[in-house]
Amino acid sequence: MYYACMKTLDLAPHTEPTVLQFLETAASLERKLDRVLSCTKGVSFSEYRLLKALSAAGPTGLSRIDLADSVGLTASAVTRALKPLEKIHLVVTERSERDARQSLAVITPAGRELLEDAGNILRDNLSGLPVNALSAQKIAEFETRLGEFRHKL
Repeated sequence: MYYACMKTLDLAPHTEPTVLQFLETAASLERKLDRVLSCTKGVSFSEYRLLKALSAAGPTGLSRIDLADSVGLTASAVTRALKPLEKIHLVVTERSERDARQSLAVITPAGRELLEDAGNILRDNLSGLPVNALSAQKIAEFETRLGEFRHKL
């Protein structure tokens, strides 16, 4: 009966359906991008995001914890996701002898090449989305609202 203790807040009638529509749209887009990448490059969209974060980190790589924070996953989910990427030589993991949580993941040259190809495929697929036709001002407003939303979480 946790809810009995919660204070009821005023909620605009559009809030819940809008949030649900936003989440459903995001999930649909992620599934589409996942299918496209899986069929063409053999990696999931989540794996693409990991490779992109590792590429941005540069030659020093990232710890599992930092990588998890950068892509919004748990450290254990990152560990599970890195294993197949290591097996196909897109990522190497440099183990820390003192603390397994501080092991570093580094993207390989093959990983960078796949990332570039996958990025081109994603851009081709994103070009047809309605958001692509919005003005710079509309995009700035949308990004501001998303930022406000994220900071309230």
